[in-house]
Amino acid sequence: MSVEQHLSRVVGTVRPLDPLRVATIDALGLVLTAPVRSAVDLPGFDNSAMDGYAVVAADLAGATPDAPVALPVLGDIPAGDTERHTLTAGSCWRIMTGAPVPEGADAVVQVELTDAGVQRVQVRAEVAVGTAVRRAGEDVRKGDLVLDAGVRLLPHHIAACVAAGAADVEVRPAPRVAVITTGDELVPVGAPLRHGQIHDSNGPMLAAAVRACGAVVASLVHVGDRDDESLADVVRRVAGDADAIVTSGGISAGAYEPVKEAFASGDAVRFDSVAMQPGKPQGFGLVGDGVPLFALPGNPVSSLVSFETFVVPALRCMAGRDQARVSWRASVTRGWRSPAGRVQLARVLLTRSAGGWQVEPSGAQGSHILGGLAAANAIAVIAADVDVVREGDEVDVHLLPGEEIPS
Repeated sequence: MSVEQHLSRVVGTVRPLDPLRVATIDALGLVLTAPVRSAVDLPGFDNSAMDGYAVVAADLAGATPDAPVALPVLGDIPAGDTERHTLTAGSCWRIMTGAPVPEGADAVVQVELTDAGVQRVQVRAEVAVGTAVRRAGEDVRKGDLVLDAGVRLLPHHIAACVAAGAADVEVRPAPRVAVITTGDELVPVGAPLRHGQIHDSNGPMLAAAVRACGAVVASLVHVGDRDDESLADVVRRVAGDADAIVTSGGISAGAYEPVKEAFASGDAVRFDSVAMQPGKPQGFGLVGDGVPLFALPGNPVSSLVSFETFVVPALRCMAGRDQARVSWRASVTRGWRSPAGRVQLARVLLTRSAGGWQVEPSGAQGSHILGGLAAANAIAVIAADVDVVREGDEVDVHLLPGEEIPS
């Protein structure tokens, strides 16, 4: 099976999660499923765009630095003042940025054009009507569209929603993902290692990858090959509180493959060989009440590459996001070999220079090699009909989960 066929089956099976309403301040990163309309005018009242003095513009006719106009100051209007003030011609109010403009005023003269007087002020310049006055509703009118459905909420969107009076919004929730690692050889980090044992790096890695793509870790469980609770029992238990399940290990062709064994008697989860390197063994299906289960290989590099290739697009679909990754064309600065007949997902270091994007292998490409993975920030996708990647070739690359665009 090709990578495209397996991915097509995955994204063709998963569905966007049902919408729910959440507090706007808790909606960062979630996708709107209903438009947000303003409950108020923005601004809600005429207010000052700067610190200065609220005036009648005609009172300052002819004012210059050499011939300033003197006006009595009726008092101060700070931001947050809820009193309604009135200005009569021939006087002014000292006003702060964001404060309500008094009735009768048609301009604000900035404090830098005055002597900053408190009881009486010398104004050294004329101003036009409307200067430094933000009119009520000039930004948004009550009922206006603030954000349309389909927008993924970022910090500036949260500000716009709250300013518009939207205390809560309708969104697709972040998928809750249960992560299950398998194998007697795995022990938690910090525990002593006996002969033949290794630290369970896949669990923390996959949990971090879940968070990096905007999803939530519902549970993180390890199942040994001889545990009292079978893997099938664990899957049934975690499925009730998860929107997706990711397992790691136990799907190869040999003995002691608990994930394969758990689903061997039915067709809920299908296991395939995918023409990719690393990550050839893959499993996918629906368990419990239609919860998608992604059975990934156990080698750490294979597991992460498989997660990025198949799980991330599915989780983005479930969250209502575009499945497409941001990718670049980059020039190879140091070549490597690729397995004929399989798409290679090579761990590479992506950099940017004056000449554009460049990539080089981050180390050996074995599926067990974590040193090269630690040095990588991206994956280069090499077509199945390519067996040698040469210096100067152009390749498609995308970032590993959580990585930022290189500066």
